[in-house]
Amino acid sequence: MRKINFLSTVFFTMCFLGLMALSSCQEEQTPKHTFEIGKNDFLLDNQAFQIRCGELHFARVPKEYWRQRLQMTKALGMNTVCAYLFWNYHERTPSEFTWEGQADVAEFCKMAQEEGLWVILRPGPYTCAEWTMGGLPWWLLKNDDIALRSKDPRYVDACQRYLKEVGRVLTPLQITQGGPILMVQVENEYGFYADDAEYMGIMRQAVLDAGFDVPLFACNPKHTLKKGYREDLFQVVNFGADPEDGFKKLREVQPEGPLMCGEFYSGWFDTWGTPHTFGNTEPYLRDLEYMLKEGASFSIYMAHGGTSFGFWGGADRPFKPDCSSYDYGAPISEAGHTTPKFFETRELISKYLMPNEEALSEPPAAAEMVAFPEVTLTSFAPVFDNLPRAVETSEPKSMEYYDQAQGSIIYRTKLSAGPECKLSVGAANDFAWVYVDGEQVGIMDRRKRNYQVTIPARSKEATIDIFVHAMGRINFGKEVHDRKGLNDPILFKADGKTISTSKWEVFNIDYNDQWLSGLKFSASETPNTKPGIWKGTFDIDTVGDTYLDVSTWGKGVVWVNGHCLGRYWNIGPTQTMYLPSPWLKKSENEIMVLDIVGPEKMVISGVKEPVLDQLRPDKDFSGTKRPKVNLNIENKKANLVSAFKPGGESQTVMLPKNVKGRFFCIEPTSSQNGQPFAAIAELDILDAQGEAISHQKWTIAYVSSEESIGENGIAENAIDGQTFNYWHTSWSSEKPNFPHCLVIDLGGEEDISGFTYVPRMDENGPGRIKDYKIFVGNDLVTK
Repeated sequence: MRKINFLSTVFFTMCFLGLMALSSCQEEQTPKHTFEIGKNDFLLDNQAFQIRCGELHFARVPKEYWRQRLQMTKALGMNTVCAYLFWNYHERTPSEFTWEGQADVAEFCKMAQEEGLWVILRPGPYTCAEWTMGGLPWWLLKNDDIALRSKDPRYVDACQRYLKEVGRVLTPLQITQGGPILMVQVENEYGFYADDAEYMGIMRQAVLDAGFDVPLFACNPKHTLKKGYREDLFQVVNFGADPEDGFKKLREVQPEGPLMCGEFYSGWFDTWGTPHTFGNTEPYLRDLEYMLKEGASFSIYMAHGGTSFGFWGGADRPFKPDCSSYDYGAPISEAGHTTPKFFETRELISKYLMPNEEALSEPPAAAEMVAFPEVTLTSFAPVFDNLPRAVETSEPKSMEYYDQAQGSIIYRTKLSAGPECKLSVGAANDFAWVYVDGEQVGIMDRRKRNYQVTIPARSKEATIDIFVHAMGRINFGKEVHDRKGLNDPILFKADGKTISTSKWEVFNIDYNDQWLSGLKFSASETPNTKPGIWKGTFDIDTVGDTYLDVSTWGKGVVWVNGHCLGRYWNIGPTQTMYLPSPWLKKSENEIMVLDIVGPEKMVISGVKEPVLDQLRPDKDFSGTKRPKVNLNIENKKANLVSAFKPGGESQTVMLPKNVKGRFFCIEPTSSQNGQPFAAIAELDILDAQGEAISHQKWTIAYVSSEESIGENGIAENAIDGQTFNYWHTSWSSEKPNFPHCLVIDLGGEEDISGFTYVPRMDENGPGRIKDYKIFVGNDLVTK
């Protein structure tokens, strides 16, 4: 009897302990906090909460540095961080997802929570962010006629599959389940792309179906808030200046609820061949203080920019490839160090902390910067001597057709003996070097849209090689449909007759680890101008962060110990490459450098400071960016003479009647403030139906004046789709007076009904245009 009582006691004790453990487990799973969107404020635990968010892209920071960068963001004065997902980073092959290692966003979010930061999740499917194809996977382009960011079932099905997987990984980390995720964004700046509320509803439902139950929101620039608008999505506005006007536009579509800037630009990104953008601190702090005073929430884009390692960097439209450095003029430098902007931001925020909020934490130490002396790379592996197996075809296609995501592609054919002829292609994306029997005869350059090369006369059959190198895919606008390699038609013509080439060989070189490990190197003491990989080693005594000085190299890609640092290009503005210490080892380190055009010297060194602002246009392998032309409008009658309304609103203007022409010219003749400057944040030109014409084929044909020293005010900024930057006439050296002139080459004759003009954002900045003239025609400029 006593034995039974003992067993009973043990049994009941075990049950009691089990119930206690279950209760404890349930208590741990019970949310400790609540978050909702109130009538006037965000409410965290039913208390007004001002979101101070810092944008930090985990994919642009080595995983070993995530915690230090999060601590820096916290010390900057942020209480929240963004987790921006790039779909193509996680689903590189259809239905095969990667969430481990550098792609472990769940660990990033948990780490943020450990450091006292909330998380705003921005999963896409489209993200932009100067990331190749705006985060959309390249393999979507294998469907020739797919319509991206639309209700095309092929696109929607892929999005739903991806978002469901995002939900599997991240829904357990919502605040409703005890995690740090407060809100989830649906799509990204869709109003700039299209006006389809039904599509936005489909994306919203996909996020809900993925299991997210926290508030959902959409963001847009202030000029496009009404496009794709839905009442069942909370709206935030993106801007880099004039927050008062930005919030005014937000109130027009959303009369109540907390005010929030979804992207408040601390600086701007750099594109190859254009001036570095430092980010003007004074107006940034002024606008930030306005939001702090008003109690408006914001996300600083970027708090820390980082680096677009590997082949992940994108390209601005119509085609301005982005630099690998994503320093962005952010408060936290590319290497994770404090800057003057960091301390000025921190000091400002410390004055506006919420009631009962603790003082800001101190910034953590950053990695030590080290240098190493110059070393020479003397092993060389020519690309043409290390070709993979060829694909034989009668109809060469773009990279995507061959399941190639990135890198270079060589098209080879035989051309019979004959007279001089012209090789032309529909497009060469992005640069093509043409060889006849191994000798270079010409270059095709997407920036200029010169897609024709002269092939010399041949006394015998000749081998034609077209080496095409791809930069990042365009990440903004309709132009994200960016197929790499050669686009047809591919034609050889002599005396107006087509020369047939029935057989082609295609070599796909994506620079993967297997191809790199199989290269055959030989000693070389002199530079080689043909594409190839240089290899060598360098020693370091102390492991730390460094910047590689690549200023003597031409154009290509760098790997150190198997890690791809990204792209370099001697035209600048970046002349160094960030190399983080986790990728280095004490003593010997291996470096490989792909150089497509050839180095001046095959040397490399490590330096402690980056060079982000050194332009060298004389080094450009295809000459000056724009050919010299003559402007022919003096004796022409303007198609429109008018004046813009004052203020920062976009203005759509219709011509008196439709006009056909290849060139569109705007001639500003006065400014709103009487100063001699003109500026344009963005121009869209409308077709006969009033729809915006794609910028895909556009180039700047002529500009009378542009600022490229004191700031990045080049003419291409007027047609790149980004409303934060702008074309600005010269002011740092010369100050030419009106009239000014900007001519856009549309790439072919268009039937034009009107245009949309976006003035520069900053209301205190000069250059907002008053009076102007418009000319349209086929002969506005001549060579």
